[in-house]
Amino acid sequence: VQLVESGGGLVQTGGSLRLSCAASGRNFERYVGGWFRQAPGKEREFVAAISGFTTTYTDSVKGRFTISRDNTKNTMYLQMNSLKPDDMGVYYCAVGSRWPATVEDAYINWGQGTQVTVSS
Repeated sequence: VQLVESGGGLVQTGGSLRLSCAASGRNFERYVGGWFRQAPGKEREFVAAISGFTTTYTDSVKGRFTISRDNTKNTMYLQMNSLKPDDMGVYYCAVGSRWPATVEDAYINWGQGTQVTVSS
């Protein structure tokens, strides 16, 4: 499965963005999907994951971000609301086969990332 992210950009504090992750290949619906982010000078960190109808989030985005997927379109989404400067970074989508999936080792394919910039 190959993954391509889109939807990043520049937004003001308090604004919203929706990231998309388009997958090519077979059996996308069988994979666990996840989003990670990496801020400048920091390690990549887990943001959210989805398996079937089950989702999990890192504490800092709970109530603001929503992960979802449309298997008919082979696409996963991350709706980000009430964005803060701390949310800035390159956002990566990934797929894997293990759950829970809050660590990078749980994932086997990654996209190239999309930049999210939040101005204060």
